[in-house]
Amino acid sequence: MSRQNQKAIKGDNISPSPDPGKQNCWEVMQCGRGPGQGLDQEHICPAARESRLDGVHGGQNAGRACWVVAGTCCGGEVRGAFAQTITRCRHCMFYQQVVSEEKKAFLDTVSLFQKLIEAGKKLGRIKRRGLIVGGSGLIGGTLMHYFKSKHGDAYEILDPNSKRLSLREPEDIKSYLETYRPDFIVNCAIPPLDGGAQLAYEVNYLGSINLAKAAMALRVPFIHFSSAALQPMGQRVAEDDHLPLSTSMPFYPRSKLMAEMTLKHLHETRGLDYTVIRLGVVYGKHDHKIQGFQRLLFSIATQSMMFLMTRPGVRHSYTHTEKIAPFVHHVLQHREEFTGQTYHFVDPEPVELSRLILAVKDALGVKKPRAIHVPYSMASLGGYSLKLFLRMLRPLGYDGRLPQEVMFLDKFYQSQILSVAKLKKSSFGLPDPEVTVFSELPNIVRYYVARWQHYNLIPTVDRDLLQTAPGTKAFQDTPRDLLEGLHSGRHEYLADFESLRDQDLPDSQF
Repeated sequence: MSRQNQKAIKGDNISPSPDPGKQNCWEVMQCGRGPGQGLDQEHICPAARESRLDGVHGGQNAGRACWVVAGTCCGGEVRGAFAQTITRCRHCMFYQQVVSEEKKAFLDTVSLFQKLIEAGKKLGRIKRRGLIVGGSGLIGGTLMHYFKSKHGDAYEILDPNSKRLSLREPEDIKSYLETYRPDFIVNCAIPPLDGGAQLAYEVNYLGSINLAKAAMALRVPFIHFSSAALQPMGQRVAEDDHLPLSTSMPFYPRSKLMAEMTLKHLHETRGLDYTVIRLGVVYGKHDHKIQGFQRLLFSIATQSMMFLMTRPGVRHSYTHTEKIAPFVHHVLQHREEFTGQTYHFVDPEPVELSRLILAVKDALGVKKPRAIHVPYSMASLGGYSLKLFLRMLRPLGYDGRLPQEVMFLDKFYQSQILSVAKLKKSSFGLPDPEVTVFSELPNIVRYYVARWQHYNLIPTVDRDLLQTAPGTKAFQDTPRDLLEGLHSGRHEYLADFESLRDQDLPDSQF
């Protein structure tokens, strides 16, 4: 960084000037990688080169804030990732010395990262670059929208499609990351739940771990989304509870469990900075696939669910997509607390499946399903018969698959309530507990009914549920009157973009 830029930053009071009376880490630790020791620039410790923290705690560059700089060398060993750096540095003699000397003036990790971001803005490094893999899905799309709409000035988010970055192709991962070198990676890609062994293994396990290893090489955080499918049924299921890894475990939860185990191994042995976010039944809008909660809604909207395929009192944990993104943002800003950890991220109150099904039925205004609970023995017999029928069709060239609700039928008859005690104790806490699947149901139903009816996927239901743009009825019935009204200003159906006009330019330039 030029002296002019350093002066500009200090002039804006981002950092005070270094204090020659205070020791820097390389002077105390005698690592031999400080400035002025005859080393090439690339061999000098990153803390000695990090000019954005110049003057913090009176140090030269990051000489008195080295614990937030990845790649620093202490005790003759390079701490490659921030996770490994910060967890070990807490016990470092020099770290304790700075804490003691600075007392109340000591800056916590979040404040130091904020200084890095603010200084980067002054030097033209305006945005922190993030990579979201699976950005077209329900979770990934929500993350994309959140960072772009609420933090677009601080983050540049990349969301390549599978043609540009396929988790099944390690060279794709390497090539893409060599080109863009993101500051963090979020993996929320999943194959279809019924995709088979090869897809589950290549995407959920190999792809996720290759992506994590790439994050480790880049020394950046890796946020991994996982599923409660790998956990046992029951109440107050904790983060450490999981099903035994065995050949009897279905391919999807098996691949998810193996990925979590390897992430933990890489953290403990090689310092991977990762966080696992484990979700319940995900509900929300903007998903193009009919799966999970949307599958339940779809089966009721098509009137294919005749009776309640569950038993009274069965409850599950649910996750609202709109709550996920702020948590990811918080996790990225507080790596010291969340690194190497797994968190359940679900609404605090579980949902009774029978009650939800009947609420969806009422919201749609349909007659089915009837409020009669089908015993599991009868439901499983029907599922077995369907499986046998599909198997008989294979010799005829028909490769049919069981509907997902049949594949996971046993889950409908057992409760699984994930504990939120760990999340509640975290610095993030429990977000918006009053927002539940029931409070969001009217908007969700309207969104999906409109979408599915436009594609003729479901029969026509209550037209009051349809979301239509202002003037739709006039477009259908009186198009000439609509057009005249829009041109004359009688109808104000078009958006106003006058706020984009540059007041300093003459009208002739528009």
